Amino acid sequence: MSEPTVSTDVAEEPRHTNRLANETSPYLLQHAHNPVDWYPWGPEALERAKREDRPIFLSIGYAACHWCHVMERESFEDDAPAEDLNGNFVPVKVDREERPDLDAVYMDAVQAITGQGGWPMSVFLTPDGKPFYGGTYFPDQRRHGMPSFREVLAGVHRAWTEDREGVEAQGQRLVAAIDRTATTGSAGGAPARGSTAPAGWALEAAAAELERRFDPATGGWGSAPKFPQAMVLESLLRHHHRTGDARSLAICRRALDAMAAGGIYDHLGGGFARYATDANWLVPHFEKMLYDNAQLARVYLHAWQVTGAPRYREVVRETLDFVDRELRVPADGAFASSLDADTEGHEGATYVWDAAEIRSVLGEDAALFEAAYGVSESGNWEGTTILSRVRDDDVLAGAAGLSSEEVARRLRDARLRLLEVRDRRPQPARDGKVLAAWNGLMLATFAEAGRVLREPRYTRIASEAATFLLESLLTPEGRLRRAWTAGRVAHDAVLEDHTHLAEGLLAVYGATFEERWFVAARQLMEVVLAHFADPRAGFFDTADDAEALVTRPQGLQDNALPSGNAMAATVLLRLSALCGEGRYADAAERALGLVAPVMHRYPTAFAQWLSAADLALGPIDEVAICGRPDDRATQALVDTAFEGYAPRRVVAASGHPDVSAVPLLQGRGMRDGRPTAYVCHGFACQQPVTDRGALAEQLGASQQVA
Repeated sequence: MSEPTVSTDVAEEPRHTNRLANETSPYLLQHAHNPVDWYPWGPEALERAKREDRPIFLSIGYAACHWCHVMERESFEDDAPAEDLNGNFVPVKVDREERPDLDAVYMDAVQAITGQGGWPMSVFLTPDGKPFYGGTYFPDQRRHGMPSFREVLAGVHRAWTEDREGVEAQGQRLVAAIDRTATTGSAGGAPARGSTAPAGWALEAAAAELERRFDPATGGWGSAPKFPQAMVLESLLRHHHRTGDARSLAICRRALDAMAAGGIYDHLGGGFARYATDANWLVPHFEKMLYDNAQLARVYLHAWQVTGAPRYREVVRETLDFVDRELRVPADGAFASSLDADTEGHEGATYVWDAAEIRSVLGEDAALFEAAYGVSESGNWEGTTILSRVRDDDVLAGAAGLSSEEVARRLRDARLRLLEVRDRRPQPARDGKVLAAWNGLMLATFAEAGRVLREPRYTRIASEAATFLLESLLTPEGRLRRAWTAGRVAHDAVLEDHTHLAEGLLAVYGATFEERWFVAARQLMEVVLAHFADPRAGFFDTADDAEALVTRPQGLQDNALPSGNAMAATVLLRLSALCGEGRYADAAERALGLVAPVMHRYPTAFAQWLSAADLALGPIDEVAICGRPDDRATQALVDTAFEGYAPRRVVAASGHPDVSAVPLLQGRGMRDGRPTAYVCHGFACQQPVTDRGALAEQLGASQQVA
């Protein structure tokens, strides 16, 4: 897998080299030879802006962003706009994935200015960092009703030199606006500090609102572009588990089936693209993001636990195998951030097919494959075909006079043959950054899949990645760093890094019962409580000793990733159950109080919060198992404790509970020399049991009570 670094072709020296050549981010390195005199964000750029009294042009993007590449080709590689930028501004380039804190602050500003946001983000700042004008992509020529980039530069320069007072006033107004947004969220009003955690009716109301807004024809929420909603689907599975509501499960299955059949899913190599550009999941924006695949694979895993549908298990395996094959860096380490949407400047070129090529590869199996995956002479996208599953095995079997098993076998063989051919094509670039937060989400998925699917390879991958992350990103003082790239570590970790990594580490503990993972997760959350907590409620996105920005953000809404606040509440509630620490639950419930007034009205914006609220409402099963790990009776109790989908359950196990680091195990022991399970539920503990049938009965009774 290639990395999007600067060219190694020594035959042609680059005409320009700027300060980004010393950075670690593959996205920043892509711009290292622009004629623009780019600075990375930092004291050097800010001090120059103040010294020369110049505005800052801040450009924020990421490596897999298609329109970021377009703006680079059109403007940042062109000497004329580069001259304008270098002469009148201090140009600063930021990788949004490395600095989500900067991205959050200035995205709020762009949304306040334009009413919308996105990447590339283009923001103009005063020398002290106050935004006063901005937008997203600006074309090289007037187009689509937008001014050209050079016209924007000229207009901003004119305003800076001729209306300085107005520019400064605009910056003050925007800072005040984004400060309000940063501390209250923006989904229809300010959550009330000090309000109580959501009640059960809020979860019912959220499920009803999701049902009302669901489009059964296409299987999702919203029109084009259409984004997967993994957190929403998780909340619906939890609602079904809590209430038995068949409609919630039906909605979830319709969405999962539609995505797995659509072109957004890679039917040859596994994994999901970022989103679909149409409403029917057919035409993907071809970039593949680590966090999407982590969250989607996990919800398909849970859906398989609930339904037993084989296709969901296949999606999990194919997606995780894709991640293992194409996103691990180094080969036995953690996970890279993304694969680009473009291949050699053409979006999706690696993935699409024409009918003639498929026939040349598959021969007599081509007709069956074409019927299954919607291949036609004219194609379904720009004269080519994006593969999507349009007919199932049973329908094809009836038409071809074959058994369903034979159809499945032949299609599986055809996919492998086509993948071999596709692998010989030019491949999209890979952004090799290892980010703590994104890796935490993938850790959780690999670890849980290893346990649920009884796949030791997935458990091993999770353990190796967790080891790599802790060894690479933790400082000797126990503070977390955010990014690792090719052996270099950069940037202080933000809230989501601590919370998402802690979530992953707890999952690795649950898959292995190696207590180092529990200890590391708890230590991360202690850092959150010590350095990120808002004394009123919830958590800031940056630590109290981090770089001071124009405002200290406190994001509440879930976006492509769960918000750090929502995941903090989730992890703290699990830790409270494992540790018996009321302060963890108290901090989680205070955070939940921030969104209690709005989460049921805007459930797609607060979906991880819905899962946290489900935990807070409980009751949570606390299962402690005492016995040697290599004892079959111990393993039988562990298997029973983890049987089925049980989102409100924590399990701890040890052969030496008297010296365990997990408080739930302390003071417990084996009865009559036999492995023993202890179940507590709703602040009441059951009789210890040594028989898996008795344990299943206790856990079944607890689910009936819930």
